[in-house]
Amino acid sequence: MTAWFRRKEKGIQTATEEKKDTPKGLWYKSPTGKIVESEVLAKNYYVSPEDDYHVRVGSKEYFEILFDNNKFRELDAKLTSKDPLKFEDTKKYSDRLKAAQKKTGLNDAVRTGFGKSLDKDVVIACMDFNFIGGSMGSVVGEKIARAIDYAIKRKVPFVMISKSGGARMMEAALSLMQLAKTSAKLAQLAEAKLPYISLCTDPTTGGTTASYAMLGDINISEPGALIGFAGPRVVKEATGKELPDGFQTAEFVMEHGFLDFISHRRDLKKKINLYIDLIQNIPVRTEKASA
Repeated sequence: MTAWFRRKEKGIQTATEEKKDTPKGLWYKSPTGKIVESEVLAKNYYVSPEDDYHVRVGSKEYFEILFDNNKFRELDAKLTSKDPLKFEDTKKYSDRLKAAQKKTGLNDAVRTGFGKSLDKDVVIACMDFNFIGGSMGSVVGEKIARAIDYAIKRKVPFVMISKSGGARMMEAALSLMQLAKTSAKLAQLAEAKLPYISLCTDPTTGGTTASYAMLGDINISEPGALIGFAGPRVVKEATGKELPDGFQTAEFVMEHGFLDFISHRRDLKKKINLYIDLIQNIPVRTEKASA
């Protein structure tokens, strides 16, 4: 056997920083244990092809799916949160904001954009769970309110994609005020006779569920999404009863009348625009129309 296959020198060690690891992000393992290549996952609308598990994604991916050719104009992109209450728990809120911005590359937990979907103008607001749990603070409420104003001004439909742990506690009552503000803006959208499609994704909880997430002309969700106000533990303690199987899943919520439809992610663009056309009583478009 040649030296090519044998270690001639003993005791060779490689420094940790010099070791070559497998690049991160090449594979994804779903909660059911299925493993899929990240490239395959992206081509399949970020849905695991073996078990149909809808991977939690953010505004970047949803905009890619819904806007024609991923072309859109982002609205109020530079709007950022302040710290009016000088809040501090395990760390200062101001420091937490900076850390979240650096980690995610986002300015806050929602992005809003204007563009075409199936050749028709639409305003879409999408939350990002990676930014402090998709919590709803003053900036989230303000950006959604401005997006609705923009839709009214342009006379176009509004789509809201919710993914949130609820109101942002670091802003206390200022955060809770966003429930009323966004609800009032949606009432103005309804008065203007413009469609509002609400998409609940995993998870949609707390004040988000208690306001704009459940106020759509059509409320839809992705399969298996967690949708609720309080968590299962709190509900169980408050009611003193065992919770049924599938409690707070999209399927359970639809069965009890709080959702209209559940849509696979690959069908979202087609379904959302179908509902918009039906609400406006105009000819139904197809995906070929945007090609």
